[in-house]
Amino acid sequence: MNFNAKVLTVSTSVAAHARDDDSGDALVEMLTNAGFTVVDRAVIADGQDEVAATLLRLSENFAGLLLTTGGTGFSPTDQTPEGTNRVLERQAPGLSEAMRATNSLGRLSRGSAGTRGDTLIVNLPGSPKAVKEHFEAVSDVLEHVLDLMAGGRPH
Repeated sequence: MNFNAKVLTVSTSVAAHARDDDSGDALVEMLTNAGFTVVDRAVIADGQDEVAATLLRLSENFAGLLLTTGGTGFSPTDQTPEGTNRVLERQAPGLSEAMRATNSLGRLSRGSAGTRGDTLIVNLPGSPKAVKEHFEAVSDVLEHVLDLMAGGRPH
């Protein structure tokens, strides 16, 4: 099956063009290699209000996968999970737990996962290495989740 995906990079320095969006680039490449069609990509500064507003906009009338990268750590500006939790309708803690189990540093991610309408939203860390590890931790179930959300494989 071919599913659509969107990528949201949450980073004040990337939004200010002070550094490249390496984690967003890595995520687009991994999604494309996994058979997803990346239909939109955005970059915003850190902050839960901006995250919540952008997730609302990106998930409106969208059926597919919406991955964020950045803002999941312990820095005072890392507020991606707080913004995400404001818009999620249903939590998917198993996805976050699987990503946190990748290695000892994975436990430092506060990322959330869940659904809003027909959109599966998953927070990933901001480093390219962590993005790869966390994406690989859940990539084997993403198509199944999206298929279920679209009404496939009824139980």
